[in-house]
Amino acid sequence: MLANYGYTDGSGEFFITIDTDKCNGCNDCVPACPAGVFETGEDPNDPLREEPVAVVADTQRKNIKYACAACKPVGDRPPLPCVAACQPGAIEHSW
Repeated sequence: MLANYGYTDGSGEFFITIDTDKCNGCNDCVPACPAGVFETGEDPNDPLREEPVAVVADTQRKNIKYACAACKPVGDRPPLPCVAACQPGAIEHSW
């Protein structure tokens, strides 16, 4: 299942999508994110799931446009640190 975190404002759509079917709860995205956007916890879409999944921290959900700005891809930059750290490929950004 896809879990979308973020918002739309006058300048665009800013969402981080985590595919909870792919996420294995490895926690590699948490230290990879310089802004501390991620944490691991209960799957908000499947509270009966026993394994943790990556989620966007509550304090960052309405701030990801600014929190992720330093890593925002421009031109031929390498992949975002969180995307590169996620071996199952469960994390995507909308911008």
